Amino acid sequence: MDFGTREHIGQTKGHLTMGGVDTIDIARQHGTPLYITDEGRIRANYRRFAAAFPQADIYYAVKANGNLAVLRILAREGAGADVFSDGELYAALLAGITPERILFNGNAKTDVELSMACETGVRVSVDSLDELRTLSAIASEAGTVVEIAFRVNPDVSPLTHPKIATGLATSKFGVPHAQVPACYAEALSLEGVRPVGIHCHIGSQILELSPFAEMMTKMMDLVATLKTKLKLELEFIDVGSGLGIPYAGPAPTPSDLANVILPIFTTRSQALGIHSRLILEPGRYIVGDATVLLCTVNAVKEAHRTFVGVDAGFNLLLRPTLYDAYHEVIVANKLDEAPTHTYTIAGPICESGDILARDRRLPTIEKGDYIAVLDTGAYGFAMSSQYNGRRRSAEVLVSGGAVTSIRRRESYSDLLAGQVIPPHLL
Repeated sequence: MDFGTREHIGQTKGHLTMGGVDTIDIARQHGTPLYITDEGRIRANYRRFAAAFPQADIYYAVKANGNLAVLRILAREGAGADVFSDGELYAALLAGITPERILFNGNAKTDVELSMACETGVRVSVDSLDELRTLSAIASEAGTVVEIAFRVNPDVSPLTHPKIATGLATSKFGVPHAQVPACYAEALSLEGVRPVGIHCHIGSQILELSPFAEMMTKMMDLVATLKTKLKLELEFIDVGSGLGIPYAGPAPTPSDLANVILPIFTTRSQALGIHSRLILEPGRYIVGDATVLLCTVNAVKEAHRTFVGVDAGFNLLLRPTLYDAYHEVIVANKLDEAPTHTYTIAGPICESGDILARDRRLPTIEKGDYIAVLDTGAYGFAMSSQYNGRRRSAEVLVSGGAVTSIRRRESYSDLLAGQVIPPHLL
């Protein structure tokens, strides 16, 4: 079977392997449903992205996959972090990512989160004037100064699913680009904050490069305006990422992305006489194809379609239900058999939309077979839930031929953690 660019995935005697390890053996030891992640692939993806931008800083987007082991791997590779909550900030710091290499993003940060940013010394991407004024007051009261950027809404269409397009004029994220100079002017007048950067992010799973060029041009226009009108020379320009991966077809590489945005960044920086640091925030590209979700077939049913009922649904992988996202699926214990039937892979959740894959040509499937859903390292477990009282799965890491647990399977007690029966019901 051809796995395309996924060099870490292979087969032995008809069984799917990751990092040279038989996934069926892993399933028999750890049970299913199970997320299996290849450490070497994460490192290779990070290094490939970093090599394409040798003069830039790479801040991993923690929202894609916040497992502590994944964060630790990337911390050791030298990555910074883009975090979107106090929980993500806590995890990034715990993993060893230093505060000066963390940007606290988010469109509706709480006062508690802004206080945590002040206490930990991370930079903050400010999303509104309300947030700016609140942060100024909190920082001033704490006797500290927080370095900030404003998140810009550049009004760029990223040609992706509307639910993951974040740079449109209609998006909830960022300050409209026409309002940005006035926001920086106010920031310069306030205590407790110091504007040192500018930030944007136009979306996710972007397969066309032209929106990145439009974004980079608009960002450099703003940088020029800030220097000309406010005499403000920024220390960094963070342009997010959103580079897509080949779930179902070809995708541009980090080098392709670099060839589009670096000439604009370099030429405009030289013309302005500035030396701002470029920051990028890949998430999906780093972890997306490093993981598979392995499921067990519970039943095969002939109906309007031939349904294959497996033990993982949108409680563990929401993307197909939420975005109609495509993930390749394979019969992990029958890779040496030819496709013979058309199947729809359905999860165990009490919702009609709980479909992982529709109408796929696969070998004959029987109860007890294993279905692998590929490319689930980004926004897989990170978006999981306990809906229907389903315990969330275990996660394991393959590294150097060894398999290590990086998250235990939840217990029934975990389903009830934090709940309290009030005294009058006892």
